[in-house]
Amino acid sequence: MATKLRLPMVDLSSPDRLSTANSIRQACVDYGFFYLVNHGVDDQLLSSAFQQSAKFFTFPLNYKLSLSRKEYRGYTPLYSENLDPSSHSKELLPDWRPTMESLIWKLLEAGRKLMSLIALSLNLDDDFFEKTALNKPAAFLRLLHYPGELGSYEELCGASAHSDYGMITLLVTDGVPGLQICKEKFKQPRVWEDVSHVEGAFIVNIGDLMERWTNCIYRSTLHRVIPTGKERYSMAFFLDPPSDCVVECFESCCSESSPPRY
Repeated sequence: MATKLRLPMVDLSSPDRLSTANSIRQACVDYGFFYLVNHGVDDQLLSSAFQQSAKFFTFPLNYKLSLSRKEYRGYTPLYSENLDPSSHSKELLPDWRPTMESLIWKLLEAGRKLMSLIALSLNLDDDFFEKTALNKPAAFLRLLHYPGELGSYEELCGASAHSDYGMITLLVTDGVPGLQICKEKFKQPRVWEDVSHVEGAFIVNIGDLMERWTNCIYRSTLHRVIPTGKERYSMAFFLDPPSDCVVECFESCCSESSPPRY
């Protein structure tokens, strides 16, 4: 049985930016995960997005396969490795596009504010990422549906153990459990801890790129989703720099005794 984990809480609206930045640093060093509250994304918008997502996943498989993923957009069937129905979906989901576009813009706004605080947490100017990584951000939203059937872990793992590739991920969940993290990814056997749901909070995690950028001071933590016997919906917003961004160790993250690893 996995133990319950209560992640650190970060308030995006706090006027004490330095204290918030210090809290983010501690969370990224210790866990690579934290809750983000007062993020500015309206509950009604999130509810509408979940409704649109649930409607899409109820469509027949043949229809969804007609929207198979191309260049990171489209339907990805279960057990294969975002969701952006093509124009002929307008009749079936007339509110899809305005809902998802509004959500993406709101998530991007929250991500920009968060990256400003992450910059401060690394002793950088608060506009560092705005100038280098967010001038042309690579951002996309992935809508996820996990079936509720129980079975062996090997057969029905919702998302196998992995770390995210990029800079940061903002995750919105519907409250159904299943997300677990493993803080020590190089130790065996792995110890998994359940991430509790906090109403109104996003779950934020650091990706591999940010781990390298910080010389492994901030951790990109292993996580997975296991079946719980109940359907689960979530929305993952991946915020990454443009492809021409130069990623090299921050001066504040290296020294003579700790030279750049990458």
